[in-house]
Amino acid sequence: MSNAPVDTGRRRFLTAATAVVGGAGAVAVAVPFIKSWNPSAKAKAAGAPVEVNISKVEPGQLIRVEWRGKPVWVVRRTDAILSELPKLDGQLRDPASEELQQPDYAANPARSIKPEFFIAVGICTHLGCSPTYLPDSFGEQVEGVTAGFFCPCHGSKFDMAGRVFQGVPAPLNLVVPPHQYVDDGTVLIGVDTGAA
Repeated sequence: MSNAPVDTGRRRFLTAATAVVGGAGAVAVAVPFIKSWNPSAKAKAAGAPVEVNISKVEPGQLIRVEWRGKPVWVVRRTDAILSELPKLDGQLRDPASEELQQPDYAANPARSIKPEFFIAVGICTHLGCSPTYLPDSFGEQVEGVTAGFFCPCHGSKFDMAGRVFQGVPAPLNLVVPPHQYVDDGTVLIGVDTGAA
């Protein structure tokens, strides 16, 4: 043991300096760790809204876009197709769209903001296959139906409002994603601000 006097000022300085260096080291380690919790730029872009130009979509035409890694269909329905929709109610599992497969503003017979345009995630609600768009007819598969979507994997059928028919494996109607119209020729998919 030394009988030398203790330099408390130096001891305080060394303790403070050690604490500052240790704190800086903890921050240097914590910042990248916390940043790793944030989504990457690629993930942010994948979840971003998608703007779709619908001004040149012809009646009966379907265009496909990708939103959040999923195919989204935009179909321009004809007046004949729209007039057919109510006639199918007796053949459908959920004709009034009571299951929450669409935003509130699309819980109507056409399942859309603008009846002319149907927007849906193009994935079957059974096992996630992508149904085929049949613009003219199901042929002999569903008698009396003039157009719709058919999933060849297990035979699920949907009308032109994405409503599922009875007696098929798919349990629910097709999903209508959140969307809004920016103007008459542009729809923004992925933004749920109502029918604004």
